[in-house]
Amino acid sequence: MDLPRSFTIRESSHRIHNPLTSQKLAVLGEALNPPPGIRMLDLACGSGELLCTWARDHGVTGTGVDISTVFLASARARAIELEVADQVAFTHGDASGHVADDPVDIGSCVGATWIGGGVAGTVDLLRRSLRPGGMMLIGEPYWRREPLDQATVEGCHATSEDDFRVLPELLEQFGELGCDVVEMVLADQDSWDRYVAAQWLNTRRWLDAHPDDELAEQMRAELTVAPARHARYQREYLGWGVFVLMNR
Repeated sequence: MDLPRSFTIRESSHRIHNPLTSQKLAVLGEALNPPPGIRMLDLACGSGELLCTWARDHGVTGTGVDISTVFLASARARAIELEVADQVAFTHGDASGHVADDPVDIGSCVGATWIGGGVAGTVDLLRRSLRPGGMMLIGEPYWRREPLDQATVEGCHATSEDDFRVLPELLEQFGELGCDVVEMVLADQDSWDRYVAAQWLNTRRWLDAHPDDELAEQMRAELTVAPARHARYQREYLGWGVFVLMNR
C-alpha cells in the first residue's frame, strides 16, 4: 500500500503537496489561532508540514495518516527538525477508513478528498473524528473560469466539468452539507506556479540521475508537455483553496 512512484518523483522536494505555499499555510494558522494543546487529525497528511509547523507555531498536537511511506519518512524527519516529535505522530495507512480513537478539535483533509469519494464523503469522514464545536479543514479545487471544452477539462486533470464547481457553488455545497464556512485561504496563480514548477525541476533532476529507469520514458514525455499544459489550462482555469468548516 503506497503511492505510485511517479508521484513521489514529481514531488520529491515538496513539503506541501498542493498549491498552498508555506506563507499561506502560516496565514491560515494565524487566522484560526488554535490554542496550545488542541488535538488534530490530518488525513492524507503527505509530508506533514501542516501538523509540524502548527505544532511549532501554535503548540498543537496530533496525528497524520498517509499512504505514502516516502512522504511519511519526510514528515517524521521534519518533526525532528522542528523539535516537535513529542507533539505529533505519523501513521502509515489508508486514510479513507481512519477515524480517531478520541474526538479531535481539528480534522483536516487538505487536497485529497478522493479519500471520501468527494467533498461530501470527506466531510462525513472527518465528522466521525470531530468533537462538538470542532473545525474541519477541506482543501479542494474549483473552477476559476468555466472550462471552454473537454481539452480544458482534461488539461486540469479532470474527466468532466462536473468534477469541480465554481467557487460560489462549492461554498453553497458546504452549506448543503450542514456546515458553516468560517474561514478560507485561496491559492493564487503564483501558488500554482510554485507547486507545479517544482515538479518539473524534480522530474528533470530525476531523469538526469536515472536515464535508464523503467519510468524514464514516461517521465520524459510528461515533462516535455507539462509547462505549456499548465500555462494553457490549469493556471488559467483551476482554483484551489482550504476551507474551514464547522457543523451547524
